[in-house]
Amino acid sequence: MFQSYDPPSESYVHGDRLVALGAELNRRGLDGFIALHTDTHQNEYVAPSEERLAWLTGFTGSAGAAVVLPDQAAIFVDGRYTIQVRDQVDAKLFEPLHLIETPPYTWIQLKAKKGMRIGYDAMLHTVNGVKKLKSACEKVGAELVPVDGNPIDTVWTDRPEPPLEPVVLHPMSSAGQGAKDKIERLKAELREGGCDAAVILQPDSIAWLFNIRGHDLPHLPVALAFAIVRADAKPLLFIDHRKMSNTVADALGQLAEVGEPDGFLSALDGFSGKTVLVDPDMSGDATVQRLEANGAKVRLGDNPVMLPKAVKNAVEIEGSRAAHRRDAVAFARFLLWFEKTAPSGGLNEISVSEALEGFRAETGKLKDISFDTISGTGPNAAICHYRVTTASSLPLEMNNLYLVDSGAQYEDGTTDITRTMAVGEPSEEMRQQFTLVLKGHIGISTARFPAGTSGAQLDALARIPLWKAGLDFDHGTGHGVGAYLSVHEGPQRIAKTGKTPLEPGMIISNEPGYYKDGAWGIRIENLELVTEATPIEGGERPMLGFETLTLVPIDRRLIVTSILNADERDWVDAYHARVRKEIGSLLDAETRAWLEAATEPLQD
Repeated sequence: MFQSYDPPSESYVHGDRLVALGAELNRRGLDGFIALHTDTHQNEYVAPSEERLAWLTGFTGSAGAAVVLPDQAAIFVDGRYTIQVRDQVDAKLFEPLHLIETPPYTWIQLKAKKGMRIGYDAMLHTVNGVKKLKSACEKVGAELVPVDGNPIDTVWTDRPEPPLEPVVLHPMSSAGQGAKDKIERLKAELREGGCDAAVILQPDSIAWLFNIRGHDLPHLPVALAFAIVRADAKPLLFIDHRKMSNTVADALGQLAEVGEPDGFLSALDGFSGKTVLVDPDMSGDATVQRLEANGAKVRLGDNPVMLPKAVKNAVEIEGSRAAHRRDAVAFARFLLWFEKTAPSGGLNEISVSEALEGFRAETGKLKDISFDTISGTGPNAAICHYRVTTASSLPLEMNNLYLVDSGAQYEDGTTDITRTMAVGEPSEEMRQQFTLVLKGHIGISTARFPAGTSGAQLDALARIPLWKAGLDFDHGTGHGVGAYLSVHEGPQRIAKTGKTPLEPGMIISNEPGYYKDGAWGIRIENLELVTEATPIEGGERPMLGFETLTLVPIDRRLIVTSILNADERDWVDAYHARVRKEIGSLLDAETRAWLEAATEPLQD
């Protein structure tokens, strides 16, 4: 049975919550519970009503898990959050562990005892995730038990209501392809693959497929919904009718049979004897349990919407270029303001972040920022996915670095950019490390590679300059980006685990970094469009490459020119020349003059 924790006074809230959860588990006859940072759609960013991990532990990062046992508990985060978790979570309540090095199933196998019953929410845990947890429990004689209703929800007495933001139709001028055509293409693929239906749970996939957008999640323009695409009939779409105007309801009614979200699981009962495609990494285990219990044949495979969504069409590509030019104008105005204002003092991480959002808002086209801005200086910038708060916000000080990772949602495209800027005179160590990061960034930007190359094969190009200096960074080099959709889009990514081959039309970030714990952080990020590369003279195979979409200067004061080779220097000068050419005429006179100076060729 659960013991009474004795938390320190500053974390009594989470200590009390842990005790309350323990009491609820005792009432249900459970010895433990596994909490996740996700929702029934496997979203990275979730609605306030789904922030169970933050409510229980205090950790506010976008990826993590916690396991609670009778006499101990642990929280698991990846390399992005190893510093943040120590700042936010009381280690006397939850032992902080690395999500990759010691995943929850490994810890359970070490800590659980024979006969224990460990609960999990089958709507939140994926099919493949449950397999690993179940195997770990079986090895020690414990039992993994699906719960009827999440026990955290029972003790979370002031839990917010689920979102009910309005759904809007995404116009053809931005989508580039009609929803009916997308659906028919998917249905044909299902028939060719021998499937009768596919379960689609990811809101960005549903938004792309049905050409709709919404505001149910922070900074992600989607509406929470479930879908079952049938090979020989209209899709089934489950979405709260209160979110839809008559116009939206009529448009969706022409495409699908529309029902309420609470009808999703029961609708699965109608597929007895049918073959249903389910993504085991993106679908709750409850989906497979329900299908199999009613005689359906489950085929595990990738979400069939992800790849066509990732490969942007010509309209989406042109929209993204336009969005990046617009964003670059706003960012250039911000950089001028920053250069004039920062040395005089009085700025802090929040005020700078707010100023940048203000410049974007002045475009008149901003729908939202694309994620919570990472605005950090000094030791906060060393937390690679730091989220500033009024309590943590530091003043910008002279002779230091400031890192801002931010993005915007425009109807024609999604942006994401990181720039690291000097305030005053940076140290030689700062400049050297910045230049090593820049070399890795250039290595990705200039890469040429044959069709079939995955992000895992490219990842080392960003790290080699750092590796030669005995340095590295603990996050992926790049993630996919949607078209006025998720700023973190799969399946494409540049990372050690990025297995999906890159294809022309995909958009992906290029963001190597370096983080000196307790001192400063450095990251340089542009978005890249995968393209067919210019043929290489004497080459035997056609190659792919990247077109850089981001058009914002890189702080030349931080570059040690002697560390760059001739090709790398040429890249910096050519990039800055392109920035001047593409956005110079869109700027006011003062900002244009600043841009001319900021993009001058590198000097020895």
